[in-house]
Amino acid sequence: MSLFSKCKGCKSVHHLDSTKIRNVVLLSHSGAGKTSLGEAMLFCSGVINRLGNVADGTTVSDYDPAEIKRQISINLSVLPYEWRNCKLNIIDTPGYPDFIGEVQAGLRICEGAIVVVCAVSGVEVGTEQVWGYVSEANLPCFLFVNKMDRENANFFGVLKDIQAKLSVKCLPMQLPIGSQKDFQGVVDLVKRKGYVGTGTQLREVEIPSSLAEDVASYREKLVEAVIEVDDELINRYLEGGEIGDDELYRCIKEAVKQRKVMPVFVGSALKNIAVSLLVDAVVDHLPSPAACGAVKATNIATGAEETVEPVADAPLSALVFKTVNDPRVGKISYFRVYSGTISSNSQAWNSEKGTAERVGQLFVVRGKTQEPVAQLVAGDVGAVAKLTVTATGDTLCAREHPLKLPGINFPQPVLNMAVHPKSRADLDKMSTVLPKLCEEDPTLRVQREVDIGEILLCGIGETHLEVAAERLSSKYGVEVNLGLPKVPYRETITVPVKAEYKHKKQTGGHGQYGHVFLELEPLPRGSGFEFTERVVGGAVPRNYIPAVEKGVNEAKAEGVLAGYPVVDIRVTLYDGSSHPVDSSDMSFKIAGAQALKKGLAQGQPVLLEPVVNMTITVPESFTGDIIGDLNTKRARVLGMRPADGFNIIQAQAPLAEVLRYAIDLRSLTQGRGTFTMEFSHYEEVPSQIAQKIITQRNQSQ
Repeated sequence: MSLFSKCKGCKSVHHLDSTKIRNVVLLSHSGAGKTSLGEAMLFCSGVINRLGNVADGTTVSDYDPAEIKRQISINLSVLPYEWRNCKLNIIDTPGYPDFIGEVQAGLRICEGAIVVVCAVSGVEVGTEQVWGYVSEANLPCFLFVNKMDRENANFFGVLKDIQAKLSVKCLPMQLPIGSQKDFQGVVDLVKRKGYVGTGTQLREVEIPSSLAEDVASYREKLVEAVIEVDDELINRYLEGGEIGDDELYRCIKEAVKQRKVMPVFVGSALKNIAVSLLVDAVVDHLPSPAACGAVKATNIATGAEETVEPVADAPLSALVFKTVNDPRVGKISYFRVYSGTISSNSQAWNSEKGTAERVGQLFVVRGKTQEPVAQLVAGDVGAVAKLTVTATGDTLCAREHPLKLPGINFPQPVLNMAVHPKSRADLDKMSTVLPKLCEEDPTLRVQREVDIGEILLCGIGETHLEVAAERLSSKYGVEVNLGLPKVPYRETITVPVKAEYKHKKQTGGHGQYGHVFLELEPLPRGSGFEFTERVVGGAVPRNYIPAVEKGVNEAKAEGVLAGYPVVDIRVTLYDGSSHPVDSSDMSFKIAGAQALKKGLAQGQPVLLEPVVNMTITVPESFTGDIIGDLNTKRARVLGMRPADGFNIIQAQAPLAEVLRYAIDLRSLTQGRGTFTMEFSHYEEVPSQIAQKIITQRNQSQ
């Protein structure tokens, strides 16, 4: 049977054999050329007939208006194409750190990675970060030294940088012929042959004499590293025996799979030099889903862990790794099939939600284009529109064999901004479109802060939230401004006091009469607000006590200093008086509220501010700068411990001082630091700072 079959009426082909699929994620620091590399791969395969350009906004991968405007990738993009009887699903991911969620999704569904490094800039902060992610995921990996045609390109300098900062296991499989404007091709170290030309129009050339020594030296290092996977070859090599190219290729494939070697390739994506050789290497040396073997899943029915084989006739398991809300098509769910087969116009079971989903027409996505297919088998990547309840991270499976695959580890948002709609119409639409935005991007979160009357959009960084706001406008027609959120201050008292208030009003007919005595006591931080009563002798009739409590509860919403809610107080109603005709619920409610205000003013009120716990992870060399900066933010460093060249700092800081900490930390550590933050407790604001806050608040009201 043929490896490929066509869906009736469809242009695309899909694979029936997971040995012939390669899922590869492209990773790098922003601007190293991943998108251009993906474009060159598509061009070499014949999928596109002209090379698009990031600067012109004409690439297949970067089609979103925000990507074209900023000239950076913002979304994960799927670029499938065929090469030497195999299907390659290339996953192009953003390099900008704010869009790390897309990178994590790409890593989760691939068996291999290509880390792109600029031949001019070398290993940058983002390169080190994605290298860490690849290592954590234990993915077989290539490196591609790109932009060899650029001025100041230096392959050997960058290679040293890679080996020093990433791993000594990064060994070249190719050396460049020429450099900068003279760059024309590469030498294959296994075949000991030179190749020059662009695209697939390569011609074989003699190895330049100037490279002969380097070729011999680097080839020897490569051979010594890869034959470690084969004891017989090691012995033969040590005895001076010859090792054939085929044996060497077999060892390279196994060494790559075991991460004993990370081959380094070289070329120019923009000029399309040596890209086709890289694609050959992907087919030859990166593992297929079949080669990686069974994956673990949880059987929802039994609770037991089981393994599922990446074969077409196994029970279905497919992981949804991305969701897009298209204004025209509706919700599109991108998924990777791990086992079994999923067919168009069928049903699948969502094991996360415990409900059936109707699966309509399946399609293969390439950038923004969609090509319908009849079915997709284990190992392949595709998409489907209009699933009702399915979200990113959910598993689609067979109802009779309910499986749940491990989800995607998305980072938590660390920067909060208040969302201010520009008009009433925008406010009305926000409640429906903000959840859609978060459905598309699990690293975004929406919080309604009732206390401060704001809706917060929480994300990874400033650019992340700016792009989200732009998307609200361009995609959903909702115009918003983003600003720093208000700090939810609180007020309390510091000494016990007693307060009395008599509400007496005489008009024609019935008057108004309510008279209460309250006792206010400060409580320990975090106790909240308590109302009790110990009225004796019916001084305040029992039926009016709930009205007093209601008045007190309404009044506590606005303190006497700056109108912030009142906390950590016990209010006791202990006495009062009533009038047989003029007393009413309303009278006692007003009396309770006014007595509380009076008591708060007498109780030496203070302002409280939220304090957060912070866990900050930074390279050792930045520790001094971070602690110095924390000291300027009224923070307390609670402890520090080393971990693999990093220091993990535990600290507490007032929320007001660290609203922009995601931006500050990135700036202080050149993007190398990370942190998490969670609410801890409320503390009294120092008096001189409190006075400024009170003045500003009273001026704005």
